[in-house]
Amino acid sequence: MTAADDVIRLGTRRSALAQAQSGHVAKALEAVSGRRVELVPITSEGDTNRASLSEIGGQGVFATALRDALLRGECDILVHSLKDLPTQVPDGLVIAAIPARADARDVAVTRDGTPLHELKGGSTIGTGSPRRIAQVHVRNPRLHTADLRGNVDSRLQRVASGELDAVILAAAGLGRLDGDPLGELRAEPLGLAEWPTAPGQGALAVETTVDAPAELLAALAALDDEATRIAVTAERAVLEGLDSGCQAPMAAHAEIVDGDLRVRAVVYAPHDGWRIGIDVTEPLHPDSVKAAAPGEEYIRPNGSGNGADSADGADPISASRAIGLSVARRLLERGAADLLPRP
Repeated sequence: MTAADDVIRLGTRRSALAQAQSGHVAKALEAVSGRRVELVPITSEGDTNRASLSEIGGQGVFATALRDALLRGECDILVHSLKDLPTQVPDGLVIAAIPARADARDVAVTRDGTPLHELKGGSTIGTGSPRRIAQVHVRNPRLHTADLRGNVDSRLQRVASGELDAVILAAAGLGRLDGDPLGELRAEPLGLAEWPTAPGQGALAVETTVDAPAELLAALAALDDEATRIAVTAERAVLEGLDSGCQAPMAAHAEIVDGDLRVRAVVYAPHDGWRIGIDVTEPLHPDSVKAAAPGEEYIRPNGSGNGADSADGADPISASRAIGLSVARRLLERGAADLLPRP
């Protein structure tokens, strides 16, 4: 094996956050493989197109250029924020690892720590996400929202300068950045019970080609966290079943509790506070599936679904996908299609 062969080339977006989270994966992969991992920065459409994500974000604008580079052989693996990935994986590629998920919550960042529901009428909240816009209007109908693009530092600076009264960000993104990105600003964690987040939020996806070397696939498999993969499979199946894009005004969050999978999913109307939600608990098999770390806040169950939808007896990944698709079907039966844009 040559020195070049001994290097694993990891394709990543160029943003500070993308390179920070790719760096975490690189260190873990170096530890299990014994090989050096080199970051290969790649520019995606989402990094250069400054249009609102609500207009361009539904078709994998952060992933397509990276995937093209992987298929051309310019890198060996990719690291994505899972919430940015379309639900359909292209032919020839495979999500080989989903490491343990970080904090899945959103946070509201303000100058003085005033909770979102207590901000005065007319305050302006920065976010480009249709889901977050709808959730802001549910939490505090008196607030205004402003479209927001740019890296984390530039978003936080708009709050510090007084241009915006708050921004909504992913807790996981803040946690993965070096140092203290908040400085004097204050973050209010938004609990998943009332503010569920995007499918896959807080999780990373490590993608490679289906014909990658067996030793690379084995090393990536060592990074995979089964409980996270099961949960995000259900969440992404909800999005798939709704047949809408990554920027749809919907949320889904799942967690394993005592061998069961609990899923909460909500579809929102854009501005009037109307929403359609479902909260189900279904059994997973086999019983050996481990729950995520204790203490993480989760939804309060308000009933179980029909056990026939849980793919009883199937492997837990297949079962979780069947549960997610069942949740999507029930949402559509309740009228969710009327609230969703079509891709």
